[in-house]
Amino acid sequence: MYIYNVTVNIDESIHAEWLTWIESHIPEVLATGHFISAKMTQVLVEEEMGGITYSIQYTARTREDLDNYYKYSADKLRNDGLIKFADKMLAFRTELKVVNEFYPTVNSN
Repeated sequence: MYIYNVTVNIDESIHAEWLTWIESHIPEVLATGHFISAKMTQVLVEEEMGGITYSIQYTARTREDLDNYYKYSADKLRNDGLIKFADKMLAFRTELKVVNEFYPTVNSN
């Protein structure tokens, strides 16, 4: 599996508006059919530049699914956020390949 990670730093002045927008944007990305799930997390490191940082991780089954997202859907969906939030949002993207997953074998609770 592959993870398409989008890390976004949001200016505090638009934070509430962005949160409302991202709650509808993530389902739009999932509706493309290229991803099987998404997870949104807040990054708990204080940024020198200020703002609030989030990581949205979209999981794709195959490299082909991820490539098809780039080919058919990414530009439009990326532009939606850029147009709406312009200079109040900074985003960068990374790709991760899941090599293995580990789970506890003994439950300590």
